[in-house]
Amino acid sequence: MSAPRFSDAFRAELHELFAWRRDVRAFRPDPLPQGALERLLATACLAPSVGLSQPWRFVLVDDPARRAAVRANFERANGEALAAEPGERQGLYARLKLAGLDDAPCHVAVFADPSTEQGHGLGRRTMPEALDYSAVLAIHTLWLAARAEGIGVGWVSILDPAPLAATLEVPATWHFVGYLCIGFARADHEVPTLETAGWECRRPPETFLIRR
Repeated sequence: MSAPRFSDAFRAELHELFAWRRDVRAFRPDPLPQGALERLLATACLAPSVGLSQPWRFVLVDDPARRAAVRANFERANGEALAAEPGERQGLYARLKLAGLDDAPCHVAVFADPSTEQGHGLGRRTMPEALDYSAVLAIHTLWLAARAEGIGVGWVSILDPAPLAATLEVPATWHFVGYLCIGFARADHEVPTLETAGWECRRPPETFLIRR
């Protein structure tokens, strides 16, 4: 089979998709369309992975008690993060809405399984963390696919991994990568929320380029 040829119009739309991908923090409680989450997870599994190991593991968190435990985990971790901020930044930090845990209809915890035999260890001997990187690529693939369908994703990273793994009763060897809130955003923003809030600004690509 010959590879598809993508048009200039498609590339322009793809760039627009990248630009409009946002870390959503405020969700509408409306449920996702039937089959949407399963479709997004299937697309996530098209992501590249080291040695074709596909180490990602998705845990759908629907149980109210487990969700409450995740929320409590976030509150503890967020309180510690707030206390660690310099005094002049604490007010700004406190005003940021850092989780969509209350309203997002779908919660998905993403782990990487370092014990997987799939891939036969290819590419992991010197960089075993490549398994975690592969799970991150799956998250990003899901994120873009969701945005293309008008669905928002919020990545909650302010969580303590060990209690979270215990709450979700996953194997102790799994590495926690990210907790995703998925649903329809209350509002769409082209500029990242953290930028409009004054927390940080996006820097130009040449800032990160080093030539040798």
